[in-house]
Amino acid sequence: MTPVFNIIDAKDAELALNDTRLLSKSFVYSFLHPFLKTGLLTSSGKKWHNRRRLLTPTFHFNILLQFMEVFKRESMAFVELLNGRLQTVSDCKATISLSELIPRFTLNNICETALGVHLDDLSDGDEYRKQISQVEEFFIERIKNPLMSFDFIYHHFGPGKHYVKSMKKLHAFSEGIIEKRRKVLGDLLQFQEFNKIEEDEKNIYRKQRYAMLDSLLRAEREGLIDHAGICEEVDTFMFEAFDTTSMNLIFVLMCLANYADMQKKCYQEIQEHVGDDLSKLDMQQLASLKYLEYFLKETQRLYPSVPAISRQCSEDIVFDEKILLPKGTFVSIYIRDIHRNPKYYEEPEIFKPERFFPQQVEHRHPFAFIPFSAGQRNCIGQKFAMLEMKTLLVYVLKKFILEPITKPESLRFSSGLLLRTSTNVQIQLKARNE
Repeated sequence: MTPVFNIIDAKDAELALNDTRLLSKSFVYSFLHPFLKTGLLTSSGKKWHNRRRLLTPTFHFNILLQFMEVFKRESMAFVELLNGRLQTVSDCKATISLSELIPRFTLNNICETALGVHLDDLSDGDEYRKQISQVEEFFIERIKNPLMSFDFIYHHFGPGKHYVKSMKKLHAFSEGIIEKRRKVLGDLLQFQEFNKIEEDEKNIYRKQRYAMLDSLLRAEREGLIDHAGICEEVDTFMFEAFDTTSMNLIFVLMCLANYADMQKKCYQEIQEHVGDDLSKLDMQQLASLKYLEYFLKETQRLYPSVPAISRQCSEDIVFDEKILLPKGTFVSIYIRDIHRNPKYYEEPEIFKPERFFPQQVEHRHPFAFIPFSAGQRNCIGQKFAMLEMKTLLVYVLKKFILEPITKPESLRFSSGLLLRTSTNVQIQLKARNE
């Protein structure tokens, strides 16, 4: 018995995403509470404002510089894995399952940058990967059956018991890492106090490894957050940044394989701006790869990782001075439909990176492209995600030529929080001999 207002137009999306009365997420996000509790993604009101302010410095430019080292190390490991696959074939071409390999790469990145640990070094790392991938499955089970929206029915007659059991395993994993990191940070601070070492912000950022968790643990020492809050934000960041980036990379690598001329342009640009010694790759070089960024953005336009988001009216709202939205109304913003709206994109189904040339962008509505949402609740980690993706693309294109297997027109999508394919996405690759 809840009214729903659906948005597929950039003008309406701007009004909704900039409205302070529409900052609360809709009821369905509560289905994520057993895992995420009320972290940055699912919280609202004063708690959301406080957490947003607390976490924003985590994505400071100097900290992103630290993350670059992790991205490069994991990208190198990924390329070595692909090289290994090539060596096992006789025709110098290897078939690669992106749906299988990319999620492992992105989860390794997130674990090391968010928690400060290398997932492959942990005995229960594979179990964590398995459990976190089930979170969305449980969410969809509740969406599909209206009866399952009631907690009592879900936990007593649905798969709720299995959900709670999986969540306990995930929470135990992250809490164990938090405790270890808390001890490391405590020992470091004791050492500095004993040796009278003054520590400023720059010194913090120059640590050998600076994780998002370090920011939260320092905030805990200052009384700005408690242990439960740290757990919420760690789980939230792991969940949000893992699968969204995975799907982005799967689609962009598929598109590179399918559009050979555009792939060649990306490669030539990389050759122009990036030397062969990729250990020296930095953020300035990545920023100079404009065409690669346009290609990535066009992929995000056609295949946004999060195809829709939903908010809930905190009070009666007269929307656009003509539509009454009663308190409690769900406002659903369909990002994928906005990105394919012919009002903003000529031939919207055609893949054209040129749409993001500056002269094209300046004449288009600013909310016609919102892969990371927009307004006050935009994605806090969007710079992080773009750096991670561009770094991997440089490493891959430097070493390999990508050829198509899965065609864009053959994709079949499945419903969920994210835009997923129901079929395995594959490409073929061969080593560059240039």
